[in-house]
Amino acid sequence: MHIAMDAPKPPSPASKLIVFARRTASTLFLWVTVSAIFASRWSWAYLGLIGLLVLIGTIEYFRMLRGAGVKCFPRFGILMALAYCGVLHGYFLSGNNAPYWLDSLAIFIAILGSFTLQLKYQVRGVESLLAVAANVTGFAYIVILFNFTTRIVFLFPTETANPGTIGIHGTFLLLWLIAVTKFTDMGAYITGSIFGRHKMISHVSPGKTWEGFVGAVIFAQLAAFGLYFAFPQEYSFFTSKIHIAILGLILCLLAVIGDLAESVIKRALDAKDSGRMLPGIGGSLDLIDSICFTAPALYFYMKWFILRGA
Repeated sequence: MHIAMDAPKPPSPASKLIVFARRTASTLFLWVTVSAIFASRWSWAYLGLIGLLVLIGTIEYFRMLRGAGVKCFPRFGILMALAYCGVLHGYFLSGNNAPYWLDSLAIFIAILGSFTLQLKYQVRGVESLLAVAANVTGFAYIVILFNFTTRIVFLFPTETANPGTIGIHGTFLLLWLIAVTKFTDMGAYITGSIFGRHKMISHVSPGKTWEGFVGAVIFAQLAAFGLYFAFPQEYSFFTSKIHIAILGLILCLLAVIGDLAESVIKRALDAKDSGRMLPGIGGSLDLIDSICFTAPALYFYMKWFILRGA
């Protein structure tokens, strides 16, 4: 006998309102926390927050892997995250720039350690390679990429004589990065929720629409130029408005890709959110996924085109 199955019901307006309220509350809490840290300008507060987000994101990543039955080495991955943050942050807290070879050495150790741990187990086809790849990917994706926020904060090390505080330009550059990235997410969410009709990449993220993407571009430029005009002195290192427009567009595109990249991970591992740290948003990895892609781009653009020769 054939029994007809009811199709899943779409979310009701009330449930959408609850999700929106939770997301708004979590966002406000985040901005209050981040604003307090920005106002303090204490190096340890910045690095403590960055390190905490990296650690929680790494734990969430390995928890999703284990939940999906993917073989990996979580203890080694978490230890690598702690060691890298400790060494990198230690250099900056002592008033020194991190050496150029640090990332290469860290990736070498991540690969070497993962293969060494895999030697303890029987080779089981592609599963053995996936175990190594999962650890190395998680380290590079979360730990190294997100820690470019650390490098951005200390791009202007000579602004303050006190090594315990961060210069005003580094502070506002990080604020600019976060604002442009998060306004991209906000613009995509708001515009897509109201006007979204045409699916963007439905096989990865069914909720993403081209209308939302247009909103993301507009909101990113509003944040980029809005902060610049609101604090012209603090953003005096932007020698041309063309840089702001180009960076706003680049960060917007990468923020969208970064969000979709985490969607690939979650879909592959059959996970709705990376964690439950923030109601309506998810876990740490849900929070930093876009910044993992935008922070390196901003850092290299600043080094190559704005601070070149400085």
